[in-house]
Parts: sequence; C-alpha cells; structure tokens
Amino acid sequence: MGKSTIWRKLRKAIPVTGLAAVLAVSPVAAANPELSAAAADAEAVKSQNIQVQILGINDFHGQLNVTRKVGGKDVGRADYLATYLKEREATNKNTLLVHAGDVVGASAPVSSLLQDEPTIEILNELGFDLGVPGNHEFDEGVDEMMRLIYGGYHPKTGKFKGAKFPYVLANVVDKSTNEPILPPFHVQVVNGVKIGFIGVVLSDTPSIVIPSGVKDVQFTDEAEAINKYAKLLKNKGVKSIIVLAHNPGTSRQDGSNPTGEAVEIANAIDDEVDVIFAGHSHQFMNAVVDGKLIVQSYAYGTAFSDVDLEIDKKTGDIVSKKTEIVTTFHEGKTPDPAIKAMIEKYEAQVAPIVNEVVGTAADDLPYDDRYEKEVAIGNLIADAQRATMKTDFSFMNPGGIRTSIDKGEVTWGELYTVQPFNNDLVKMTLTGEQIRKLLEQQWYTKTDGSIGLRTLQISGLKYTRDKAARKILDITLPDGTPIDPKATYTVTVNSFLADGGDNFTVLKEGQNREVGPTDIDALVNYIKQLTQPFSAAVEGRITEVAAP
Repeated sequence: MGKSTIWRKLRKAIPVTGLAAVLAVSPVAAANPELSAAAADAEAVKSQNIQVQILGINDFHGQLNVTRKVGGKDVGRADYLATYLKEREATNKNTLLVHAGDVVGASAPVSSLLQDEPTIEILNELGFDLGVPGNHEFDEGVDEMMRLIYGGYHPKTGKFKGAKFPYVLANVVDKSTNEPILPPFHVQVVNGVKIGFIGVVLSDTPSIVIPSGVKDVQFTDEAEAINKYAKLLKNKGVKSIIVLAHNPGTSRQDGSNPTGEAVEIANAIDDEVDVIFAGHSHQFMNAVVDGKLIVQSYAYGTAFSDVDLEIDKKTGDIVSKKTEIVTTFHEGKTPDPAIKAMIEKYEAQVAPIVNEVVGTAADDLPYDDRYEKEVAIGNLIADAQRATMKTDFSFMNPGGIRTSIDKGEVTWGELYTVQPFNNDLVKMTLTGEQIRKLLEQQWYTKTDGSIGLRTLQISGLKYTRDKAARKILDITLPDGTPIDPKATYTVTVNSFLADGGDNFTVLKEGQNREVGPTDIDALVNYIKQLTQPFSAAVEGRITEVAAP
C-alpha cells in the first residue's frame, strides 16, 4: 500500500484535531511505523527542503578543442565537458552553472585568435548562470574584459553580443569613483529560495598582468570585500551565500591538509558563507575549512565540481552540502553535437593559420619544471627572442610558457598554444648590476609569507645560484667571462616583463627601449630557420649550488 493511500485513510479515520495530536505527522511516519519519532521528524523536514545542484568549472583557458591525458586516458574538450554537464543537469531541475575565472586568456588558438569570443559563446550555449573574472580576464585590459562580458566592437572580429550571464566582482574598484567595476554580488532565486553569490579575484593580479591594462582600477583585500557584501546580503534576508573566488587552494583527495589562499579566506570570512569555488592554481580541492566547503576542479575542462546543497525552504539556510570532483574522461561518452559543431566552425575560421607546419621537433620538449630550473623549451624560446632582437641577453618568464612541444611535426597552432599571449618583444639596455638585481627578483614573497621562485629562462649568459640562501653567485658570458656590474648590455624581454610583470620591477628601469615583433612571430620564424629536425637541450646555463 502506498504512502499516499495510508495518509488518506488516516485522515478519514481520525478527526483533524485528533490527527494533530497523533503523530501529527507525515506520510513518512505513517508508512514507516518502525521509524523512531526523531527519524520521522527528520524525514519530514528533509522532504520540505530544496535540493540545489551547482556545477562549476575554473581555469578553462579557452581549451575548446584541446584533449589532454589523465591516467593515460583522454579528457577535456568543450564538447565532452558539455555532455557531462548536461547529464548532471538532467538529474536536478534546480541546477546552476558557474565558473571561477580564467575561462579565457592563455587560450588555445581556436579561441584566442578570435578574441576569445568562441569561449563565451559556448558558455552562453551551455546556459551558464554566473561567473567571476580571473586574472587572465584582465590580460588585454579592463576595456576588453568588459567587451567580452557586455558586448561591443573589436577591429579583428566586429560586433560581439557578450555573455548572456552576469559576472560578479567585489574586490576591484574604479580608482576615480571607488565603486566596483562589476556588480559585487548576484542573488539567484531557485524554487523560491534566495542564493547569494559574491565574486573576488586574487588581489595580486596587477603583478601578473600587463600593468598598463589595470592602471585605472584597484584590487582590494578579498576577505574584506566578501565580508562587506555578505553583511549586505544577510541584511536582505539572504542566508545561503556562495563565493566564486579566483584564489588558489588544494587538498588531498580525502579532503585532508587543505592549504592555499582559499583556506586563508575561508578562515577570515563570515560564517554565513557556505561554499567557496576556488581557482587559479589548477589543482584539486575538496575540503571543509571553518565549516565552509571549498572546491577546485583542476583546469582546462578536464574536470568539474558538482556541489549538492540542501536548503531549508523556510529559513533559507543551507543545511547540508557535499561535492564530487568529476573528471571528464572521453571513454564511454559522446561529444555534445551542438558544441562540437560550434568548435568545428571556429576551427575552420582559423585553420589557414593554425595548420601551417613550421618545423619538426627531434624530441619532446616538456615545460613542467620551468618555474624551478632551466628547461630545454625555455632555452629555445629565449634563444629565439635574443636572435630576433639581436641583443646580448634575453629573459623569458616561466608563466608565459603554457605547454610542451611534442616530438614530430610542429604547427603554428601548437606553437601559439605554447605562447598564447601575443606579447611584443622589447629591447632595452641594463647594467650588469641591474641584471644581478633582475635575477635576484626571481625569489618573491607569497601572500602567505612563504618564499616562491620564478626561474627566468635565459639566453646569452650563465649564472650560479644558491637556492637555499636565495643568492645569485657568479654571472658570466657563455665563455666564462664575468659580466661587468658597471657595463651596459642589451637585453630582450617580452612586454609583460618590460612593464614589471611578475614583480620583475628592475626591468622598468631599462633604457633605450625598442619594440619588436610579437613573441609568437619570433618563435615561429626562428624555428623555421633552424636545421630540421630542430632540437633544444638543457645546457647548464643555470647552475645550482649543491645543498650541504
């Protein structure tokens, strides 16, 4: 006998007043007399709650048609990601799609050559509900970021309608007005319940984008901004609050050992915040810190976060939360046909450029250790830039090298994926002493007070360093001749570094500046003139002092 039948018979057999005194209860308790009164009450309450599913991505970087490997299996691509998201959406009508920043910037050619409009169009097609800018949204300045969000004209692509979903950003304000440049929060009503979303981006963004692009805005403390608007939301009666934070965090697979800026933010913000979607570091995170669930699902569409919430409809509070980080394996899945067709359209538009074969690599040139030490791909890029600008030395920031070069034929598109920023090369003069300071600035203080290292990839010189002591020792020419602290040398860097990016501020002191071609053009033309198949190797340009 069904629950509803039992309930109807109870109502006929017992007057309403008596019914209130007996179990008063629910069909659950009536149909399951073995349940305790407490369990029955809990079931009754739960049946009145709203189940909300939030699917989130971070750091997609316009990787629309890029397949990667996890455990030897294919993952990624926007059309497979779409299949996963649509399958999950079908399980819960109360589903929201959100992203935690860097959906564009450092993108694959299929997106970046079209000003990243394809990525926004695909998110529109998928029905995304909300996003927050990451640092890469600022790569081409605030105006271009606003064009992608709100629409506008670009000389390369013409008119663009922009994102069909709102962006939130609480900790970036206009310097002239002190007002947020985007709405700081958004309230989404789901089945009658209000859910507040607050957005923040890492406050040290100005040091990792071209400074001129963000000169008119100020990045403020993330936790302070969240608390300001969480208070406002609470005053409006919003009890379910979620933060989209383009700030890094990581944990073990079981949720233990949570670390990173996202953890610091969680400990510093209002306890009414229940969930934080993190980003930036491309790592796994699924942990609870100070009662707040923090998630980050790697990067590039290789995974997404499925956050399931239970919200009390009467109070508006989130009463339970859980998460699954889902890897987008291709195996057993069919790519979404609508998104696949969109990708193919974009690929056709950029094909004449992307498919040109530039050369043949004799070996794989991995990029993984570029922050910590000299790598072959770094030497290749630095050599290309020095040869193009005909300077004594060149320096390449490790963050500007975005992927490896694989053995075999190398196309223009593959090289663009390695260097997707279209930075101009800049020639300048520095003294030997300024070059020493530049190398010393490879060590920097992170926001948590720890010391980080960004190893510049170099050409035209050699040096020895003591990592433990954070000291630069001998700096010489390739033949062993020491550089003269008082002498002047010509140097090539990209425009990002030339403006003091990554805190290499000494480069802003460079004299006699000359702007050259873009970094990608320099690399393409350099490889074309090399003997084929071309190669590059670690040559001992950077020598480490052995630890005692």
